[in-house]
Amino acid sequence: MELAYYSDYAVRLVNSEEPARGKDSLTSVDAVRALFGANQSAARRTTDADVTRFRSVRARLRAVFEAANDGDETLAVDLLNSLLLEFPVSPQISGHDHRDDDGRPLWHMHLADHPSNATAGYAAIAAMGLAFHLTEHGVDRLGLCEAGPCRNAYLDTSTNRSRRYCSDRCATRANVAAYRARKRVEADRSASTGRTAENAQRTSASGERPAGSGR
Repeated sequence: MELAYYSDYAVRLVNSEEPARGKDSLTSVDAVRALFGANQSAARRTTDADVTRFRSVRARLRAVFEAANDGDETLAVDLLNSLLLEFPVSPQISGHDHRDDDGRPLWHMHLADHPSNATAGYAAIAAMGLAFHLTEHGVDRLGLCEAGPCRNAYLDTSTNRSRRYCSDRCATRANVAAYRARKRVEADRSASTGRTAENAQRTSASGERPAGSGR
């Protein structure tokens, strides 16, 4: 498994809150444990104190995405480096009991869980995963959804660096909104053109010269 896979930890944590909508799902121990996904051995270490600690790490990770989204690469890297220093990882070679066709272990690099508390373990994995994604694909691959008021974080893995939304749902909503806006502009332009033509006809019918015309 590639270490960049762990960047999903960062995305899941950041998106547990939607500031623009005033929503926050990170309100209980169970909510924190759900972020770990299949890694239930680490999730079981979660206590009430981790709820507040996770929120603090979440704010710092969102700041990384915001800096990257604003094009400030240096700030994004500095913020991420501060997390890496505070929450170091313990890399290990692991096989997870998986075997190839010849029965040999499928060895790969694995980030071991931090033993002290749930927050430290999660933050270490999230920060390192995000760091691998950033250095492998570029800072501009970290984005925030443009479909306001969503602003969810996402990792752009498209071949042409074209992703702008966190999900197909947000992309569809944004496209529909843009379509409706264009139609409103076209309708307003058509109405304005119609009024201009009507005024011209009335002027011609009354025999008056258009304003500003010569004698």
